[in-house]
Amino acid sequence: MSNALPEGKLSPNDDHDPAAYEGTFYAQVGGRETFAKLAEKFYESVAADEEFRSMYPEEDLRPAAMRLQLFLEQYWGGPKTYGERRGHPRLRMRHHPYTINSHNRDVWLKHMRYALDSLQLPPLQEETLWDYFDRAAHSLVNAAD
Repeated sequence: MSNALPEGKLSPNDDHDPAAYEGTFYAQVGGRETFAKLAEKFYESVAADEEFRSMYPEEDLRPAAMRLQLFLEQYWGGPKTYGERRGHPRLRMRHHPYTINSHNRDVWLKHMRYALDSLQLPPLQEETLWDYFDRAAHSLVNAAD
């Protein structure tokens, strides 16, 4: 029996005390609100890109946005909801079914750049996030051009 929650629902543990994350990068950038906006803006941009949107099999992108938000929250020191729901991130395994060449990587980065710019973070925080996104995108390439 799975204890997984429906995709759009946060667990009771998600009504967390923000003070519990004090000192983490998650808290420094604004916590849940920041990562929710980042995921929303990313998928807003993806939805407007007909060619790239075809890489996303779900008709409704909200569950994908929630997964991205929860993953990033956990990665940067926030709530562990992603792990509670989905287990270890296994990014390469989860992305393996999709053809990710340098073109697709660069388009993904373009959409993430749009989302990140919308946050208007201080330069060091913006650079920290961008460095992570750039490295992650390069690590997921699994096909030649």
